[in-house]
Amino acid sequence: MNEKRTIDRRGFLGFMTWAIGGIISAGFGIPAIAYIIGPAARKEEEQNWIRLGSVSKVELGTPTLFKTEIERQTGWITNKEELSFYVFTENGRDFVALSNICTHLGCRVRWIADQGQFFCPCHNAAFAKNGEVISGPPPRPLDQYPVKEEDGQLFVLGGG
Repeated sequence: MNEKRTIDRRGFLGFMTWAIGGIISAGFGIPAIAYIIGPAARKEEEQNWIRLGSVSKVELGTPTLFKTEIERQTGWITNKEELSFYVFTENGRDFVALSNICTHLGCRVRWIADQGQFFCPCHNAAFAKNGEVISGPPPRPLDQYPVKEEDGQLFVLGGG
């Protein structure tokens, strides 16, 4: 029983139409699926160290304001964000980084050298040099961030 099956012209053209359509669909479909699923499948970086600046800018015992700009990506949206930190050291080796955002209403705090404390103008809140609440309505101390020093540069972890 040797039967040879022949494909007529109509069958061949139908097969080729479906094959070309499948190739075109795959060409568009695979990148589209990767685009949709890609941001969700991406892993968040475990440690995001943000460069602040030179160690030499920090005077002993005086909080120094550092400002930096970062880009945050959420899905397909990229936002630029300015972050500010007060960094101080008592011995030149161990650094402390504090957020300059008040924990009450999110106002910017500033260092008042005459009084040796941080001041928030929104509700006259005051914070000690280490970020602890001295007076006013803030519910908790200023946020503190881990700091590292490499090759004369300061880096802060996260910052968010």
